[in-house]
Amino acid sequence: MKKLFLIFVLVLIGATSENLLKAQVNYNAYVKKTTVDRKPAPLPMVRESDVIWSKTVWRIIDFREKANQHFYYPTSEMQGRNNLFNILLKGIEDKRITAFDAQLTDNEFTEPINFNQVKQQFGDSIRRIKVTDLNTGNDKDSVVSSEIPVKEVKQLEVKEVWYFDKQKSTLQVRILGLCPIRVFKKDPKDSTFVRKRLFWVFYPEIRPILAKKEVLNDFNSARSLSFDDVFLTRRFDGYIVKEENVYNNRSIEEYATGEYAFKESERIKNSIFDYEQDLWEY
Repeated sequence: MKKLFLIFVLVLIGATSENLLKAQVNYNAYVKKTTVDRKPAPLPMVRESDVIWSKTVWRIIDFREKANQHFYYPTSEMQGRNNLFNILLKGIEDKRITAFDAQLTDNEFTEPINFNQVKQQFGDSIRRIKVTDLNTGNDKDSVVSSEIPVKEVKQLEVKEVWYFDKQKSTLQVRILGLCPIRVFKKDPKDSTFVRKRLFWVFYPEIRPILAKKEVLNDFNSARSLSFDDVFLTRRFDGYIVKEENVYNNRSIEEYATGEYAFKESERIKNSIFDYEQDLWEY
């Protein structure tokens, strides 16, 4: 009788464990399905004749600000989510995203670079040693540590164009490109930080990828946004660092510093919104 009771208990435990495992699998499948099937919402076509005013600006988004931390975290994949830089890096490695040289000043989308060239932007953090090739006897560089310091990518530069559409009588904005910026110390003993632009990506190209990548909603995990939703709905905080101008599109830091640079950034931002307000009579 005791043996029968023991067998019954073991069977019951096994069945319960199997049911719990199935429930967990089904729950995980439910969480991921909607995000994977997402597609970017098509943007309305704009005719050149309808655009009566436009201005191109470059804006910095600092991930260390609370309003922008959804771009920085998680620093490694967690529950199917990843941060923006890791998503871009993976897309470039898989050749689904085209990266462009960020050192050019005339046009951000003319010189494509490959994944190895992107990794070279972190050359001071990737250790290399000289090894001898057994086949040829020649020395060559070998990577000892190829881990990219993702946590040092703390800013994002956004190129965007603001325009007034007379057909809709509204001020509109379109994002043209994104450029991750690495903020780091060249010398650990030095207290100053260095900012380095890593690469540009063309935003219309990466929208299908960003639309499938989830951003955690702190208020409701069942209704999370995608990265594409975050950019389109302007759920971030940033400041203007450059506007197109006759002086070779020089940046604000080239002619203003400190408080004056902040005031110049605010002046450019206000000039964009004041243009729309000045069109109306009250």
